[in-house]
Amino acid sequence: MTPILTLTLNPAIDLAADVGEVLPGLKLRCTQPKVDPGGGGINVSRAIRILGGESTAFVALGGALGARLADLLRTEHIRFTAFAGPGETRESLTVTETSTGHQFRFMLPGAVWEPERVAAALDEIDRAVAPGSMVVLSGSLPPGVPDDFPVALSARIGGRAVLVVDTSGPPLARLAEQGLPGLDILRMDDSEAEGLAGRLLTGRAETADFAAALVARGVARTVIVARGADGSVMADARGRWFSKSAPVVVKSKVGAGDTFVGAFVLALAQGHPPEAALAHGVAGASAAVMTAATELCRREDAERLRADCIVEQI
Repeated sequence: MTPILTLTLNPAIDLAADVGEVLPGLKLRCTQPKVDPGGGGINVSRAIRILGGESTAFVALGGALGARLADLLRTEHIRFTAFAGPGETRESLTVTETSTGHQFRFMLPGAVWEPERVAAALDEIDRAVAPGSMVVLSGSLPPGVPDDFPVALSARIGGRAVLVVDTSGPPLARLAEQGLPGLDILRMDDSEAEGLAGRLLTGRAETADFAAALVARGVARTVIVARGADGSVMADARGRWFSKSAPVVVKSKVGAGDTFVGAFVLALAQGHPPEAALAHGVAGASAAVMTAATELCRREDAERLRADCIVEQI
């Protein structure tokens, strides 16, 4: 199988708990929290592991919380390379209001990186990339890391590895504005795509038009846009595809996008064509929303749901 390296510069210890009702000004007594290692790339590696694959997670860790996160990774049998991040590794909190089912997600920003640490991280990543591997940059960038980090990363590893980016906010806007010749796969969700397009993308064909336009402009060789419960659209130089989501009962949407990326990349690493990998990704995301809090997916669910995630050209 093609080696997979995931990158998480802004990891978190994810805490998830329930409370009857969220009200201002009161002490809200939550249930005992579930604790998981978190951050985009880490969740991608967790999904790959759950689905029967292997990856190496490059993770920036800081302080006592960073040491605790390392222990959580070992408990889940995630192979990782630790990089010294600044300050303390951050925490995030997801609270589910049991009376309504609404989820409230609180994300702390993480410690500020200085330019010298960013340069050192690029050097370490460069050394960690195996020729012919797949490299996945997923999740938010910590404060101090410039918006053009994916550009700098591509300049280092372009041509040696398949680069997959799943990011948001200013880094995504920067990619869409200037393009990135070394970027193989760019994924985003529907709200991020609509933010870039400056309009609603109401149907699958309109979403596919937008993704294909990014490919034509050289933003990435392949562009994937998730359409929530509907499924995901993919465009590349060969055409445009859509895979519909499986009909499932949603418990939690946390980690669904990262699970998509993990399942998609694992399928590519195993030799599946991109359109088949799209179905694997959508099935993984469908399985992820069936589980509570930050549990991600169950392998048996993802494998069972794959037949429902039919792929068609559009």
